[in-house]
Amino acid sequence: MKFIHEDFLLHSKTARRLYHQFAAAEPILDFHNHLPPREIAANRRFRNLFEIWLAGDHYKWRAMRANGVAEQFCTGDAAPEAKFQAWAATVPHTLRNPLYHWTHLELKRYFGVDELLNPTSAGRIWKKANEQLTSPTLSTQGILKKFNVTALCTTDDPTDDLRDHESLAAAGGGPKVYPAFRPDKALAVNQAEGFNAWVGKLEGVSNVDITSLTSFLKALKLRHTFFHDHGCRLSDHGLNQCPADFCSDKVAAAIFAKARRGRVVSPTEHSQFAAYLMLFFGRLDAERGWVKQLHLGALRGNNTRQLQELGPDTGFDSIGDFPQASALAAYLDRLEQEHALPKTVIYNLNPADNYVCAAMIANFQDGSVAGKIQLGSGWWFLDQKEGMEMQLNALSNLGLLSRFVGMVTDSRSFMSFPRHEYFRRVLCNLLGRDVEQGELPNDDSLLGPLISNLCHGNAKRYLALPDLQTAKKSGRKEALT
Repeated sequence: MKFIHEDFLLHSKTARRLYHQFAAAEPILDFHNHLPPREIAANRRFRNLFEIWLAGDHYKWRAMRANGVAEQFCTGDAAPEAKFQAWAATVPHTLRNPLYHWTHLELKRYFGVDELLNPTSAGRIWKKANEQLTSPTLSTQGILKKFNVTALCTTDDPTDDLRDHESLAAAGGGPKVYPAFRPDKALAVNQAEGFNAWVGKLEGVSNVDITSLTSFLKALKLRHTFFHDHGCRLSDHGLNQCPADFCSDKVAAAIFAKARRGRVVSPTEHSQFAAYLMLFFGRLDAERGWVKQLHLGALRGNNTRQLQELGPDTGFDSIGDFPQASALAAYLDRLEQEHALPKTVIYNLNPADNYVCAAMIANFQDGSVAGKIQLGSGWWFLDQKEGMEMQLNALSNLGLLSRFVGMVTDSRSFMSFPRHEYFRRVLCNLLGRDVEQGELPNDDSLLGPLISNLCHGNAKRYLALPDLQTAKKSGRKEALT
């Protein structure tokens, strides 16, 4: 039997039936990823398998380094085919790592490759994939259509001009591509040089002379409106933990002024300023009816030498063990007290905190929206079979699985869309096992809608993403008022 076959990961008759009948054909709404909108707008075609599959993939780089592969074949200047050969030599050593599953699922779904990747097969696979990459079906827009992606949301800095989103909206006809507002750099007063350079960019795009905290907040609000006018309905924050050291306007203004003068901001001051801004962003999201995403728990840049040599996002980040419960409760509660808590998705990176977060979200459901506060899908180090099952089990045991908004790729790669299929297979295998053990009824009127909603329907209703042309028209009117 081929390794990737139609019943891959489906270990019971019921699991196979549930997947093929209710999950397989559902479209994809990928509401959190790091795909470059410029490459989608340009309908980029990739010259070879390295460009589409290996460039920028720190998951693979970590495995290659662990296998004794020199850095020149990861982030260095080795030729593309040589880097691919180095990856092919690593793949047989990734048994039981999710990379082994993802690698062969992706090769199968994109190129129809059934061979296992290893040094012997690498040349044949390289040639076959490169030949197919000349086809329009494997351009960036072709891939979105191939995998039935109805919409996706990129991750964008408040200073981005969103021209590529405008171009895609004007072209129409294909999958919808929406921006998401990621203002992490606005919190970084502890890095005065970088912070002030970013504020300079914010001044330029907002046409606001930023001389105080008041004008800083004005500029951010204008950008929030600008994003809304371009169809944005989600914000996103990457945080160690929710900042909850709340401070007054006066204290925040003093910290901002200190950073603008290039002076050192203490860790306590940084925490205070971050908490102040996170409340500000929460209020903006609530006013606009946006969904707020909180990515909690990453410990970044652990290898100082490599960080200095290679920069961020090159494979030296890890799971952190930050205390989450008290700060998360305080942040959500503060917004709730003001009737300013938006719909919120909490992505947890430390599996030890799955039950902490699953219990926390129930404290802030208010009956206004089904599943208003969400435990997001397993992400980064947890977007694999065991991590997905742990997230699904925690949510099922302490909340309502039926209201979960489902999977995202959280990826920079156009080869990552099979992660939705992977999640769906894991989900149906879990449900199928429960049915066959008599723990769930074997009732398609219950199971069918559940699976369909977890794959697509819940996310579509929860996010309420607009048609881009409608969003631009309503946004202009809203801005005038």
